[in-house]
Amino acid sequence: MSDDAKREDAVERALAKLDVEDKVRLLSGQDFWTLPALPGIGLASLVMSDGPVGVRGTGWAPDDPSIALPSPTALAATWDTELARTAGRTLGQECRRKGVHVLLAPTVNLHRSPLGGRHFECYSEDPLLTGEIGAAYVTGVQDQGVGTTVKHFVGNDAETDRMKVDVRVDQRTLRELYLAPFARITAAGAWGAMAAYNTVNGLTMTEHGPLQNGVLKDEWAWDGVIVSDWTAARSTVPSALGGLDVVMPAFGDPWGPALVKAVHDGEVPEDVLDDKVRRVLRLAARVGILAGAPPVVPSVPALDGSQVARDIAARSFVLARNENNLLPLDAGTLGSVALLGALAVDARVLGGGSALVFPPHVISPHDGLAAALLSARLVYAPGADPRPTLPPASFDELTATLRATDFRVLYSAALPAATVRWMGGLPAGVAPDELSTVELSGRLTPTVTGVHDLSIVGFGHFVLRVAGDVIFEGPVFADDLDPETVFHEPVERRFPVPLTAGDAVDVSLTLEVTPATAGFVGFSIGYAPPGPTPDELLDQAVAAARDADVAVVVVGTTEEVESEGFDRTSLALPGRQDELVFRVAAANPRTVVVVNSGSPVLMPWADEVPAVLLTWFPGQEAGAALADVLLGLTEPGGRLPTTWPRRAEDCPVLSTTPASGVLSYDEGVFIGYRAWQRGTVAPLFPFGHGMGYTTWSYESMEIHPEPDHVGSVVVTLRNTGSRPGREVVQIYAGAVVGTTVDRPERWLAGFAPVTAAPGETVTVRIPLPERAFQIWDDGWQAVPGTYRIEAARSVDDRPLSAELSI
Repeated sequence: MSDDAKREDAVERALAKLDVEDKVRLLSGQDFWTLPALPGIGLASLVMSDGPVGVRGTGWAPDDPSIALPSPTALAATWDTELARTAGRTLGQECRRKGVHVLLAPTVNLHRSPLGGRHFECYSEDPLLTGEIGAAYVTGVQDQGVGTTVKHFVGNDAETDRMKVDVRVDQRTLRELYLAPFARITAAGAWGAMAAYNTVNGLTMTEHGPLQNGVLKDEWAWDGVIVSDWTAARSTVPSALGGLDVVMPAFGDPWGPALVKAVHDGEVPEDVLDDKVRRVLRLAARVGILAGAPPVVPSVPALDGSQVARDIAARSFVLARNENNLLPLDAGTLGSVALLGALAVDARVLGGGSALVFPPHVISPHDGLAAALLSARLVYAPGADPRPTLPPASFDELTATLRATDFRVLYSAALPAATVRWMGGLPAGVAPDELSTVELSGRLTPTVTGVHDLSIVGFGHFVLRVAGDVIFEGPVFADDLDPETVFHEPVERRFPVPLTAGDAVDVSLTLEVTPATAGFVGFSIGYAPPGPTPDELLDQAVAAARDADVAVVVVGTTEEVESEGFDRTSLALPGRQDELVFRVAAANPRTVVVVNSGSPVLMPWADEVPAVLLTWFPGQEAGAALADVLLGLTEPGGRLPTTWPRRAEDCPVLSTTPASGVLSYDEGVFIGYRAWQRGTVAPLFPFGHGMGYTTWSYESMEIHPEPDHVGSVVVTLRNTGSRPGREVVQIYAGAVVGTTVDRPERWLAGFAPVTAAPGETVTVRIPLPERAFQIWDDGWQAVPGTYRIEAARSVDDRPLSAELSI
């Protein structure tokens, strides 16, 4: 008997022992992150944790950090499925270390609008690229015997009113774009999926029988588990009949006794209940927590997470502009480098919300360049600070202390920065009904005399003390925000405090906690010493740039701009960062701009600087990877997974704001580059764009017949430069004659990365899937005609083409 058959046998034997009450009990969270154990059938508790760039675990534990890989946009920018699988394996390894059975990732919603708040957490505007990268990631995680939940099924492509917005989308668009990545990834064997908050065509996704039962489970014959997004399930019978299998978390659970009654009353057939339980037990068997079932045992060698993070980061960086080959820099000839921008020190390495983890360390751009530039002088100036709030303090002896009502210490841990944030899980051994206060404390030794700024960033009732004196006591709330938004958009209160250089003071911030609020805690002590005015900061940066051999300006977004819970209101860089770039570029013609954002931003200065490097949210090894790329130790290997506009108003699809509760996808299949091709305005950087440190000649292209595909495109290219290099060969298809179907001018049909030494010729074979030549019309229908097949560097740079008749 195969292992699959043994697992199914164990599932059926366990199911036969359960009564209705136990079956229902198994389908709801027992707390925020876990399902209950049923010892009578040999079932342990199933543990879930947020991803997608790390593994937070079930509780806030600064003494148990997680590897932080680059953002999903970065992973997609590699266009490398093997690297995506390695990323998945790395996180699966982290899951096993932390006792996590299911990783709540990947997020494969599409980049419909660049304003989408979780744009950084999704892969691409293209369903094929999203599906291929996502499938490889899922395969990698599950190589380690750890489950995944591909999310958010479906239509959660923006954050505005996400709990109630009704996404109206026609069936062709739904099938060809938004369902396509889920189809690819479930076909690859994903063990779980997550039902989204939103409504699609009038039905809430957690109750959406036509999509969850009709498409996902029946049409696709998928045998995995559908878990609700947290608190997304709001009904008993409709959600049970609509295909949902697991409700999370325990708080607000609409099943439990109500579902037991519905089964006994005949409103929910018991065979429907059995199907749900069977799926949960199958998942438990796969991850090794069901007695008698052989787990999917990992056979993957141990991976160095830090090295994987560094490799992905460097491979993902997109060299968008490189006039006169300014990059790579020659470290041997550099006398001085001006490193400018607040994010050069306070690096933004990951996005906000459920994607947030606490890495063991962060290598900032300043750290990375300082370590790599052994002979050149590195001069740093912040220039312009994009942060609307003070950064978390890094005092000496920083400690978080959790106390009970009788002042007993329940938990204490040292912190690298004065910030506390957890969602759902308390540190091990701390019960919500015992917890009374959370205190952040540390010792501040001023280096300058004057008025220093301290701040509270968070929500709740606080007491701030400096040198034993109460500076503030009272509530910090935003009255006009709902609880979820408050958690993602905390309020800041600032307090000026006069301090003397060299005189150390103790600083503490205490939050009062109740059992009702213990599951959602997020606050910080912000700090800034006396310093130059904003104008003076700009002047200092310009002076540093003028005197340097090269200026490297790091600009980007902040957590207040890109995060789960809200959409962006602008594509502009926050603060005075654009002004910083313009002024530095005028002062030094050798200016490199490093863009540290998870998604597109506007770059009005792009034509004024010789080099632009897009680094996404690059993970914990950010600065090391940046130094590798700037100094030419590694080639920037990334290609754009989404289009970057020159102006926001040029975007074919921009708004994420519902009208009367409805968000209409009136553009149909025309999003991203598919829509840009219909307009008269070119983007700043097109889909698929990216440069390396060498040059390539596309020399020949042929289409070969294949038994399992429409055919394969065989492309031969040569590295014509003086350095080893990496190229991503992109294949686009487009109808020439013979069809009247309204389709994009061209669409991605396949891709493959290649590497070659200087002068070397390399040949790559890229299959053309049947689906690339089909549309949805009450079923998948091939569209006969003559198609133009193009081998390309980007959607706008297509050196070779051939025709194919279907």
